Amino acid sequence: MSDSRLPVWPRNAWNWGAVWRRNFLAWKRLAFASMVGSLADPMMYLFGLGLGLGAMVGRVDGTSYIAFLAGGMVASSAMLTASFETIYASFSRMHVQRNWDAILHTRLTLGDVVLGEVVWAGSKALLSGTAIMLVSAVMGYSAWPAMLFSLPIIAITGLAFAALAMIVVAVSPSYDYFVFYQTLVLTPMLFFCGGVFPIARLPHGFRQVADLLPLTHAVALIRPLMLGRVPDEGWWHAGSLCVYALCAFLLSTALLRRRLMR
Repeated sequence: MSDSRLPVWPRNAWNWGAVWRRNFLAWKRLAFASMVGSLADPMMYLFGLGLGLGAMVGRVDGTSYIAFLAGGMVASSAMLTASFETIYASFSRMHVQRNWDAILHTRLTLGDVVLGEVVWAGSKALLSGTAIMLVSAVMGYSAWPAMLFSLPIIAITGLAFAALAMIVVAVSPSYDYFVFYQTLVLTPMLFFCGGVFPIARLPHGFRQVADLLPLTHAVALIRPLMLGRVPDEGWWHAGSLCVYALCAFLLSTALLRRRLMR
């Protein structure tokens, strides 16, 4: 395939929708099982830690521990859903099923394909994060309707982590390498970015590292909105997530171009 057939940039503002629609049509046949799988871990954390550990912890930052935990679980659900959809499903479509090869013989560019995959993973992240948020609201742990303002943040979080996971897809030779990303990147972020306990309780050095990670920005926005509060430095956190999403998208597309040109 010649270099001209793999431009980094999307051809236009809507071509990616064809990739999104293709993935949606394939997913909807297994939608129920997919949703259950996406929600299982965050819901177990929410009720297992929230009800069990919450009975010993009491109140955190002026609210019950399970209400505090709910915001972190919504953010982490968006992170995990977007990441797993990308590193497993997108990798399979590219490397195993060779769907990308067929798509790239149409008028779509590599940029269109990657953007469609990222937006699709972000859409699934929005769906799973919203589901957990609604469960939290029904149980009385989230403020209605203030929590609805967190929906755009959940979507941006999904886009950011999908784009970051696409970098992993671009450099991984096989599925076996994804375990390193899960255990060395995603799991530490879950516990050190404020999802389970306040960042203020961490040692100073850990706090400095946590402040640079994307999940920290997501939690800093989603949690207060779910509790009916105004986030501190909201524009800074939202801008940081957008920068992560854009830079990771550009880097992943460039790396994928180099990989597919081999």
